Amino acid sequence: MVKIYGIKNCGSVKKALNFLESKGIPYTLIDFKTTPPTPQDLEHWLKFVSLEVLFNKKGTTYKKLGLKELQLTPAKIKEWLIKEPMLIKRPVIVHSNGVIVGFNEETYQKMQG
Repeated sequence: MVKIYGIKNCGSVKKALNFLESKGIPYTLIDFKTTPPTPQDLEHWLKFVSLEVLFNKKGTTYKKLGLKELQLTPAKIKEWLIKEPMLIKRPVIVHSNGVIVGFNEETYQKMQG
């Protein structure tokens, strides 16, 4: 079963859900607003993608918090991602072959439940 981490009203999450539904791939949506990721989730994701990929520096949360001005170490970035899940690039897709971050139809084609 594929797990999608994100928020329901996010455009990229909606595209991912539509893609999975169109391919008949079963999934579970884990909403960051009701079920924030755990440090264990984060460490698992980081086995497949870099911190740079996960850390969304383009979003409004990043700008609102003024994180650009801070010299964040990898450890501090991890703390922020757990404390403020909206800083995580969405969606995070966990599937049998690994983890995909963001929406990319070409990458999704290679995914198997």
